[in-house]
Amino acid sequence: MNLNNSFLKFCEDKQYEINKNQITIIEKLGEFYNQNFNKSFFKKILKKKNNKSGFYLVGDTGVGKTMILNFFYENLKEKKLRQHFNEFMITFHDFIHENKKSGKDNGLERFVKNLSKKTKIIYFDEFQVTNIVDAMILGKLFSRIFEDDIKVIFSSNTNLKDLYKNGLQRDQFIPFIKILENYCTELELKIDEDYRTSKNNTLDRFLYPLNKSSNFKFNKFFRKVTRDKKKITKVLKVKGRKLLIENFYDRIIRFTFDEICNRNLGSEDYIEIAKLSDFIFIENLPTFNENNSSQQQRFITFIDIIYEKKIPLMIKSEVDLNSLSSANTLKEPFKRTVSRLYEMTSQKLN
Repeated sequence: MNLNNSFLKFCEDKQYEINKNQITIIEKLGEFYNQNFNKSFFKKILKKKNNKSGFYLVGDTGVGKTMILNFFYENLKEKKLRQHFNEFMITFHDFIHENKKSGKDNGLERFVKNLSKKTKIIYFDEFQVTNIVDAMILGKLFSRIFEDDIKVIFSSNTNLKDLYKNGLQRDQFIPFIKILENYCTELELKIDEDYRTSKNNTLDRFLYPLNKSSNFKFNKFFRKVTRDKKKITKVLKVKGRKLLIENFYDRIIRFTFDEICNRNLGSEDYIEIAKLSDFIFIENLPTFNENNSSQQQRFITFIDIIYEKKIPLMIKSEVDLNSLSSANTLKEPFKRTVSRLYEMTSQKLN
């Protein structure tokens, strides 16, 4: 696969800046593809034993990792799967649970075997691990995924060696890091600026501070997008639990920050909310510190999921976007959240 010319045309059509570091990554992705999917007889003979089944692209927020890997993914002809990592792990845990209920053994083996029938390559964008339950199982799971010759591409803000850094019982996570280091080519995309925040984006839908003026603008826009839509209370059922959405207007949802992040909600809830949403309003976004780090972690997860689903936002906040503080332990993943909020509150609506 020769991606260079296609990528240059893609950038030209989209009016993207062409960066030599991005071109280098594209060339490496082409090599990764040819090593793993070019099945010519000549290639089989010369195929090196140290070919990597994974491609791990690391870099700061907004440098173009997702754009590059999206481009690569769209050019793949093989059976493929792109999924948010939280969603993937929920699917895995559900499968294991159902497998146990049926009295069957080797749930993990069955899961990977089923996966290998459906896809030859998986793409996880903005990969991170925050859940100790996931951390303890990932070594076995990904070892089997790679052994079954399923290719995996990752983008992440975190170097492999720093994954789950300072996490609970991190020693049980180290075997997974070793597996990724063994199976993956790790490359870093270095660019000096965050493209999401440097496109002269106007944050028309990120309002601050919490005063009469911002409240007026917020409500005015809300009335505009919900005109002729009927308000109902939507009841979601998630794993036997009921989740009430009080302000639901035909795929337009209005939340307070507390409603979405100060309750015991997680990825499964946010994924179900995203399925019902075309636009989301969030009121009363606070600044973050060690005292509300759990709420901040939920907010990070929520934004990750709705960003993946391309759902635009309007937010009313205590402070401007650049002034949002963070709990110390979440500073790095929160950089990604802030960068994404730039895009999600400034992107043009259809």
